[in-house]
Amino acid sequence: MEGGIAQFVPLILIFAIMYFLLIRPQQKKLKEHQTMVAALRRGDQVVTQGGLIGKVTKVKDDNEVEVELAEGVKVRVVQSTIANVINKTEPASE
Repeated sequence: MEGGIAQFVPLILIFAIMYFLLIRPQQKKLKEHQTMVAALRRGDQVVTQGGLIGKVTKVKDDNEVEVELAEGVKVRVVQSTIANVINKTEPASE
């Protein structure tokens, strides 16, 4: 009986190591990205996953943002494709 359990110990250790080195950091990074995307506001300067840099002009309800790439050039971008926020605007004080 003890020999059977001893065979599974290395497998369990490998799974634990994989969890702490791969799975857990990825889940943490995904959660941080979702928080960043949820906090997008008008005026934030962002980088898309395609490498385009622009300024958020409108945050729409249906998981989209409108990004101005150049003066007069606006594109609709899915929020989850925002890779990074370069400059965060400060909330307006009342």
